Amino acid sequence: MSLNHHHRLRSSSDYYAHYIEIYGRDRALQSGRKLHAYLIINALLHSTYLSFKLIGFYTQCRQLFDARNLFNKIPISNIGRWVVLIGAYSRQGFYQETLSLLAEMQREGLKPNNYIIPSVIKASANLPDRRTGEIIHGVAIRSLFDGDSYIDSSLVDMYSKCGRVVKARNVFDRMAEKDLVAWNSMVSGYAQQGFAREALGLVEEMKINGENPNILTWNALIAGFAQVGDEVMVLDLFRTMRDNGVQPDVYSWTSVISGFVQNFRNNQAFDMFKQMVSAGIRPNSYTISGLLPACATVADLIRGKEIHGYALVSGIEEDVFVSSAFIDMYSKCSAIFEAEILFKKMSTKNTVTWNSMIFGYANHGYSIKAIELFNEMTEKKGCKPDHLTFTAVLTACCHAGMVDVGQCIFHLMSEEHGIEPRLEHYACLVDLIGRAGELVEAYELIKNMPIKPDSFVWGALLGACRNHGNVELAEITAKHVSELEPKSAGSSLLMSSLYADNGNWGDVERLKKVTKKKRLRRNVGCSWIGITT
Repeated sequence: MSLNHHHRLRSSSDYYAHYIEIYGRDRALQSGRKLHAYLIINALLHSTYLSFKLIGFYTQCRQLFDARNLFNKIPISNIGRWVVLIGAYSRQGFYQETLSLLAEMQREGLKPNNYIIPSVIKASANLPDRRTGEIIHGVAIRSLFDGDSYIDSSLVDMYSKCGRVVKARNVFDRMAEKDLVAWNSMVSGYAQQGFAREALGLVEEMKINGENPNILTWNALIAGFAQVGDEVMVLDLFRTMRDNGVQPDVYSWTSVISGFVQNFRNNQAFDMFKQMVSAGIRPNSYTISGLLPACATVADLIRGKEIHGYALVSGIEEDVFVSSAFIDMYSKCSAIFEAEILFKKMSTKNTVTWNSMIFGYANHGYSIKAIELFNEMTEKKGCKPDHLTFTAVLTACCHAGMVDVGQCIFHLMSEEHGIEPRLEHYACLVDLIGRAGELVEAYELIKNMPIKPDSFVWGALLGACRNHGNVELAEITAKHVSELEPKSAGSSLLMSSLYADNGNWGDVERLKKVTKKKRLRRNVGCSWIGITT
């Protein structure tokens, strides 16, 4: 290549755009900043094309302030800046911010186009408020984009993710032309919501209409049948996709492994993992994170360490979610000190990481350490506690009998962190107060709850009544538990034990007869031992 050609290439926008894309993909923030500075110093940033690329780069690196600064420097009349910024926010998971941008754009008197609507629909699909998606659907209709195949496919995906499969199917059936994206969106929708047979039927319909399933179609089907625990169908689909000339990829294998784990088919999950590695498919962070709960469920520390060794060698352990999953696994396998070592070694920690370690301490009786770690987490910048964090630290307070600390943390949840207490938090607080013998206070707390208490909340009070011998309040509580779990014998067995402690043998006999007559079931416990050879 001649020097002149090389110089011409370096001065072109495409040359710099190429490196901006690489830095964005690799999250190489410092390298991207240096290139941005170079472009400014050499007066090469006059092109909106490069500005658009840099907006995407900064959003990928989660630097929204820098992305917004660049956006503000582009002329207002250029609607392309909105397309780029909204699209970048949506792709990188800033869903609420995406909707805020749409509102801001509309306040400027601009209407969304057929490039912006799909990005906003994607954001709506990942927000808890289902009405948001319907509102955006209305915007699409008013903007005369109803019937656009790309937008319709986005709507099918959005309604499916929101659990509204019938609505998704209505949009799908109204589509004049269905491309592979549309078919895959509907197949995925059925599979994600547990309608595996309907998904399979749609694939057959798809073939009749001349559309051949691709790897995404097969992966959706495999995930659907793995989710409902149909092992035979999953393995049959694996064979069928190969027969159709489509080789399973890492997501195919991961779907099967995760499905087996979710349905407690742990041995099958480990076997599939071995086959995956033998087939030359390199597991990714999702594979490892999905497999580890199989070790934690049965406290299989040996297999857990084997997987950890593989993750270390392959470099997957560096992923923050994978490391967090290992902390959770070690904690649940009673290897709390191994979990602690890994936690301290991690340079980057997210909320999941902190939660895993706090839960580990709490469940192993290290309540003071759990509370200290919670305090350390709340002082860190950029890492906010969530509802699971408070469940973990309240559990620690329960195990240590720290009533005042637990009540203080419970109130901090909403007052300082803006998290409304859920049923599990109330159950922890009732358990905490009840263990301290303040049964009336615990009962009043339940009666004044802003949400309807469930069997776990009432069960916490019933357990406290049993421990402190309060028969009168226990009878009231047991009635609520029985109403919520009419087929369970749990409350009857607990009351029977309480009556026996108080010498009320007539009531004991009465409960036995009621349990037998109603055929109430007992939750059978189990335990296991590990044998090394």
